[in-house]
Amino acid sequence: MGKRLIALLLAKGYPVKALVRKGSEERLPPGAVPVIANAFDAKTFQDEIPEDSIFVQLLGVPHPSPGKKELFKSIDLVSVQASATAAKHSRARHFVYVSVAQTPTKMMQDYQQCRAAGETSIVEAGLSATFIRPWYVVGPKHYWPLFFQPLFKILEIIPATSQKAKALRLVYLQQMLKALMFAIENPVKGIRVFEIADIREF
Repeated sequence: MGKRLIALLLAKGYPVKALVRKGSEERLPPGAVPVIANAFDAKTFQDEIPEDSIFVQLLGVPHPSPGKKELFKSIDLVSVQASATAAKHSRARHFVYVSVAQTPTKMMQDYQQCRAAGETSIVEAGLSATFIRPWYVVGPKHYWPLFFQPLFKILEIIPATSQKAKALRLVYLQQMLKALMFAIENPVKGIRVFEIADIREF
């Protein structure tokens, strides 16, 4: 998602700085300025964030699953806490955070709790922000949930399962990228939230 978003921003003429680990600079789209730093330590990158800029937080554990509870805490949560601290220090205008839907299912409760705590850290930092809350993003190498679409359509109709099925609706990568671009190009004062239904409108 990050590479595609950077490419879209560069194509529209926006200057982009991207936080990367040492050795990953060449993976960035041409034109992006690499910031080599520790994503878990605000002091290593806070002075690289221009004042009045838009900060986008995409870092997280790849392929989230119930067995990655400790990784959610040590990677997802710690990185967004560091980013919130850095963005506040630099007086960033707006913070865009890809969070997760708070669904009525307990199957990914640890992940949901860590992302909710991430949102709280941004609010407590006093930042204006957009929280984008998908459940599962369908895209390259992540198309398998489409096989279950017919089942979900049926479950949405049945009263006993309708609420949960709607809470687990899929969103597509292009919808996420459009939601991210909208959030970046239309910063707000305070907190704005894009739930699954909002993302699917893009």
